[in-house]
Amino acid sequence: MEYVYAALILNETDEEINEENLTDVLEAAGVDVEESRVKALVAALEDVDIDEAVEQAAAVPAATGGAAGGAGGEADAADEGGDEEAEEADADEGGDDDDDEDDEASGEGLGELFG
Repeated sequence: MEYVYAALILNETDEEINEENLTDVLEAAGVDVEESRVKALVAALEDVDIDEAVEQAAAVPAATGGAAGGAGGEADAADEGGDEEAEEADADEGGDDDDDEDDEASGEGLGELFG
């Protein structure tokens, strides 16, 4: 995830997203940089308009009523294309009722943590 975040930081500051800049941001954040992952991300983002991808990803939760994965979808959309993941999330929503019960049970203690 930190690789995608670094690319978003470079994009936001109007810096070129290249291997050197991405590595510099990651090292500044204390990440143990894997050169192969940096190369793969730079290649994947070569023809991507990140601002457009972020706008589209941000619009998906509003259009679907806050579908699961909305906050994390922004970075994933820039990296892998958000349409496929949005379809998968929609398919997952129609799952078993057992999943809903698990979600409810796991969230019961959160009220105590946050008041």
